[in-house]
Amino acid sequence: PSSKAGDRRFDQEFVRSSWIITDQMLGRNNMSPNRLEVVLMLLMLMVYNASGAFVGINIGTNVSDLPSASDIVSILKAKKIQHVRLVDSNHEMLVALANTGIEVMVGVPNNELLRVGQSRPTAADWINKNVAAYIPATNITYIAVGDEILTTVPNAALVLVPALQFLQSALLAANLNTQVKLSSPHSMDMISKAFPPSTATFNSTWSSIMLQYLGFLKKTGSSFMLNAQPYYGYVKGQGVFPLEYALFRSLNPNSQIADPNTNLFYTNMFDAMVDATYNSMKAMNFTDIPVMVTASGWPWHGARKEPAADVDNALAYNTNLIRHVLNNSGTPSQRNNQVSTYLFELFSEDLRSGSVSGESWGIMFSNASAVYSLTFEDVATASTDSPALHGMFCVANSSAPHSALKQSLDWACGPGSANCSAIQPGQPCYKPDDIVAVASYAFNDYYHRTQASGGTCNFNSTATISSTDPSKLNFLLSIHVLASRYCHSRTNYKINQ
Repeated sequence: PSSKAGDRRFDQEFVRSSWIITDQMLGRNNMSPNRLEVVLMLLMLMVYNASGAFVGINIGTNVSDLPSASDIVSILKAKKIQHVRLVDSNHEMLVALANTGIEVMVGVPNNELLRVGQSRPTAADWINKNVAAYIPATNITYIAVGDEILTTVPNAALVLVPALQFLQSALLAANLNTQVKLSSPHSMDMISKAFPPSTATFNSTWSSIMLQYLGFLKKTGSSFMLNAQPYYGYVKGQGVFPLEYALFRSLNPNSQIADPNTNLFYTNMFDAMVDATYNSMKAMNFTDIPVMVTASGWPWHGARKEPAADVDNALAYNTNLIRHVLNNSGTPSQRNNQVSTYLFELFSEDLRSGSVSGESWGIMFSNASAVYSLTFEDVATASTDSPALHGMFCVANSSAPHSALKQSLDWACGPGSANCSAIQPGQPCYKPDDIVAVASYAFNDYYHRTQASGGTCNFNSTATISSTDPSKLNFLLSIHVLASRYCHSRTNYKINQ
């Protein structure tokens, strides 16, 4: 329950309204005890999942014709982007972001880290000038201290943890330590061997620093910041992993990628990278630090030797990434840990040195025109709601053999990553003696999650598309519409044999 009276009133009205909506959806004026139990369970799940993972965006400054701060904020509002990561603490941007409600991550640039990490007074001055001066009007919630310091500026490695500690002391002195958290983004190069995820470990070169760093995160309740770029994983893999795997596209059931030690299936490289990070922390005896992805995206243009960098792939990756994150589905080994992610990036940084693709990650040109159409809102709803909302259902074929349905069901809830939480034992839609209804739930969820990226409703001929809501599934699929909006926790599927 909320500690604020206003929030309590909102919660009460929310529950009351949801009760009425659900009652109408079931077509009942008076609910039976069984239906009441279902509604109460769904309402508890709604409240529990009221705040889930978010998708924000990076705003870089290596742009030859960067729009004004006010114009950038107008773009953010138009796209309904509620979380931004700044590479620094630009005064104009922080002023423009005031009173917008947008959550802001500011950055201590790499070239300022030595100064901040060698002097407690300098760190305090940095907090006072770049954070405290703008709060509460500007909603600063995170400070990213450096960027990929250990792998790109190794000579500054020894001051990383002192910088975090000095800045934390300054936040405490300013009474901002609860609102503002500190961390430092790391690249996947910190992990010696990322696949299989279960055996991943951090590079031993940095063991001493990582122990201190992880200890700081645990003590302050902060997150491990990871720059996860499947584009680079795909390119460096030189054909080891298929492009579809990097782009969140559906893989052939016969070519699924699994961790041989855990038998967990990985349908995309992003999840494997995040799980590799969790397991690397676990190898150092840290198991309760959440991972936040501070940069992930795909370049829309590249040189002749960079064929994977094109508009179609960039659109596919970023669309599927947003959908995946907002599904709140976690990763194969961390189903209950949501992975908030900052898309890389708002504008292509044409002044950045390096490859052609390195200059082409932005979703917009500096003149505010879009490189390609990308939606930040309602993607989760579009990908997790039942197709019933659009008059289409993927339902199980009632004439299919029980064994074939069971096999397809296991695939949908396993490698297919359908959200099967509501058909677990003890959950609202658990029907162990009606495999057609249960399979329809899973098939339906999988189909609508993956349709935009090539998913089909076939399941080895055990499923079919229906434009009419089968009366037998009315209750089940109606509950699915409500549950899939708010109930995102996922567990392994079990059914009576």
